[in-house]
Amino acid sequence: MRDKKKVELLAPAGSLDSLRAAVAAGADAAYMGGPRFGARAYAENADEEGLLGAIDYVHLHGRRLYMTVNTLFKEDELDGLVEYMTPFYRQGVDGVIVQDLGALRVMREHFPGMELHASTQMTITGVWGAKLLKDLGCCRVVPAREISLEEIARIRRETGLEVETFIHGALCYCYSGQCLMSSMIGGRSGNRGRCAQPCRLPYQVWEDGKPVLKGNVLSLKDLCTLDILPDILEAGVYSLKIEGRMKSPRYVAGVVSIYRKYVDRYLEWGKEGYYVEPEDRKALLDLATRPEFTQGYYKKHNGRDMIALGEKPAFRPGNQALFDYLDEQFVGTEPKEPVRAQAVFREGREACLTLESGDTKVQVYGDVCQRAEKQPASRDGTARQLSKTGGTPFQLEELSVDLEDGLFLPVQSLNRLRREGLNALQEAMTGRWHRETDLAAGSGREDGTGLTSGRNLAGETAVVPEDSPAEGKAPASQERPAVRAPFLTVSLEEAWQFKPALEAAHIRRMYLDAGGFAPETWERRAEECHEAGKECWLMLPHIFRMQGEEYLEQNRERLFAAGFDGILARNPEEIVWLRERGNALPTGLDACVYAWNSAAVAALRETDARFFTLPLELTRREMEPVVRAGRKLGFPAELVVYGYYPMMVTAQCPSGTAGGCSHTSRITKLRDRIGAFLPVKNRCVFCYNTIFNSLPLSLAGCGDEVERLGAESLRLSFTVESREETERILRAAGSSFHSARGDSIQEFTRGHFRRKVE
Repeated sequence: MRDKKKVELLAPAGSLDSLRAAVAAGADAAYMGGPRFGARAYAENADEEGLLGAIDYVHLHGRRLYMTVNTLFKEDELDGLVEYMTPFYRQGVDGVIVQDLGALRVMREHFPGMELHASTQMTITGVWGAKLLKDLGCCRVVPAREISLEEIARIRRETGLEVETFIHGALCYCYSGQCLMSSMIGGRSGNRGRCAQPCRLPYQVWEDGKPVLKGNVLSLKDLCTLDILPDILEAGVYSLKIEGRMKSPRYVAGVVSIYRKYVDRYLEWGKEGYYVEPEDRKALLDLATRPEFTQGYYKKHNGRDMIALGEKPAFRPGNQALFDYLDEQFVGTEPKEPVRAQAVFREGREACLTLESGDTKVQVYGDVCQRAEKQPASRDGTARQLSKTGGTPFQLEELSVDLEDGLFLPVQSLNRLRREGLNALQEAMTGRWHRETDLAAGSGREDGTGLTSGRNLAGETAVVPEDSPAEGKAPASQERPAVRAPFLTVSLEEAWQFKPALEAAHIRRMYLDAGGFAPETWERRAEECHEAGKECWLMLPHIFRMQGEEYLEQNRERLFAAGFDGILARNPEEIVWLRERGNALPTGLDACVYAWNSAAVAALRETDARFFTLPLELTRREMEPVVRAGRKLGFPAELVVYGYYPMMVTAQCPSGTAGGCSHTSRITKLRDRIGAFLPVKNRCVFCYNTIFNSLPLSLAGCGDEVERLGAESLRLSFTVESREETERILRAAGSSFHSARGDSIQEFTRGHFRRKVE
């Protein structure tokens, strides 16, 4: 295996043509999706044969290829993962970019020696989540795009993991992996690679009942880091990632070639000798679809200057001279690998040709050499014939011909010798990456959790047949395991919601938001819950970065002395932070710590969490194998039956974009094109925002379906509700919210409980 360079320039390859352009333009590696499970489902992803060829192609040219398997897996999809990945593993794919913890677990077990990279879709925002992923087998982490150079440097310093970050291309408004807007609006999930990009639409920001800003307030400018590239590298980033698997080969070639130039400039001259030429900045703008760039979040937390606001121009004049240059130099061309050759011709012996490229060496033999009857072969003529590399990926740089005088060498024999030699060299250069494995795909080989190919953790086939009953209905004769009636929990984000929940006799457990309830009140609130016969848990922030860590470190003594019965963690960071702080309290996992399949449930169970919360994008039927898997492991599930879906969790602040940051927590609203209002909650303590759906989820009236699911507990999630609204919903809930009248809440959505996402 070759040594890695100090820096890796990583290019997007949404098609085979883009892959070739990236290699020709100087990329060290490319990331590419196959026919399934990639986060760019609408790119021109290669089929199996094309991807196998792509793996050989990059290895022939001394580059690397990473597959994107970075979507969340439903149970029946996970069953086919081993069979899907086996051909690419055998071909020698260098690594896989993964979002789903279940997929990560399966590939770690079945495909030894293949690098596992934690996708930016995992929302890793700091050192604690990176440590968890390292424990789970990842050698590289692609953290959230929102984190700073300081946070990146800490990940590298304290984990030793390779860090890969985006340096150019489109930016999402939401923390990747935490966006439900596309799935709720159109049934196309960003977690499934099918984002409809609702953030690129116009919205109005409303404050105090009136509009204060209108435009593309959720649309970020494209990222360009050419000027701060040395800072990124000196923060410890190893892999510089260019976004753009939906872009053209010309775009890929242009962006890669420019960043190649500046990476090399930094490696040669260092930060002191680094400078950027204005014409290269202009070339990147000419290739972009938006007229302005931002340097992203590396040096700032958010800002109005990062937002596009105006719509993307319908037409921008093109730089035809640049386009022609890129097409001629990189698009449709292939680099030539240098070859050294030695040919030996002796009477009565087979012709011998030795070829070397890099550290690969092959030797082939041809026809037996015979004495010439008329015109003997000349050394120059033989050399000319052997030097014709034609349409091959090789360029002969050095040739030595050892030719005994007076021999006859037919042209066709020399051509065959050369052709067989170059073919053998190519096979050797690509074949050295191929893996031998006795893995029989789909054989049902056990992994460490009891998960087998084709079967889920609960030991039951998860695939629903085409003629199965409609969602929400089950045959009357179908037997259901006996489970206890679920108990009710509430999560509260505002102090005014506390008393109504405390007085609701049917509520057994209360989660208090760490930012909405001041630390000095934690002990008193816990005592009040206990006096009312209820459990009291602390709910940690959705996003846990340096602000959150500092806040909880300052209040750690209060946290562990308050008398809480447990802690609800909402991201991978908090799981490890709690563990390393010696937490002895039970820990639960919220819905944003994704458990889409039985293998993911098994992975999360190993964190010693007490329970998990079912994902918001699965239907009831899709949740069933997940619940059964948890029950088998003694790891019960909680189901959210009421609450506003968190559509986006963002570092950007719509209120700040409209009028500047007030450093005051408040609720503003976004008005969309059809007049719906989406509440936006500022989380100033932790410096992030949540954009909620315009209507709350309500499973009131879905009693039979909810009970058949078998969750241990059901949660009412209160976020933006007033005290009066909280009281009304709790009254409607009674002792069994899901069995209450379906019209107990006037306007609501069933979410994805019955509606699948693509």
